Amino acid sequence: MISFIRGILIESLPAQATVDVHGVGYEIQIPLSTYNALPASGGEVKLLTQLIIREDSHALFGFSSRPERDMFRLLVHTVSGIGPKIALGILSGMSVAGIRSAVAQRDLKALSSISGVGKKTAERIVVELADKMGAATAFESPASGLALSPNDQKANDAVLALMALGFKQPDALQSIRGAQAMLGQSASIEDLVRVSLKRP
Repeated sequence: MISFIRGILIESLPAQATVDVHGVGYEIQIPLSTYNALPASGGEVKLLTQLIIREDSHALFGFSSRPERDMFRLLVHTVSGIGPKIALGILSGMSVAGIRSAVAQRDLKALSSISGVGKKTAERIVVELADKMGAATAFESPASGLALSPNDQKANDAVLALMALGFKQPDALQSIRGAQAMLGQSASIEDLVRVSLKRP
């Protein structure tokens, strides 16, 4: 699997970027949130990627942050009826935090206001992601309204990464907490995920 692409940004459109990597031009489909984070043409760019292979196509999708890619994976692999195009549309119409909040609050109106997402699709998103989105608040105190600390944010993102790989929420949370205890607070998201995948 292609994990990321780093190279020179040749061209960018709201839904697509072309990146030159050592003379090879990669056409990468992106959400609007990633487009807004891109440098000017000619600048160096790194995009986290997801390759999706269909019978009639090989498509590469790119994201400026790990939470965006993890949410994309959750939408595509978990919610019935949502393919890559709709998942990109959802990420273009709402932030990852907004999606988490809408699922947690069962806010069908907010989700169905996204272009390409009807009421039935919004209902499926809420029902099929409800358990998984619980991980997004596993380290939060809703009553406090405070943002996550950097360490808790890393752990939160690592939990979502494991869930995107097929872990159930309780197992992912337990595994990441164990990895944090083993590696310490300075461990990166990648280290936490790597150790968790190796744990029995």
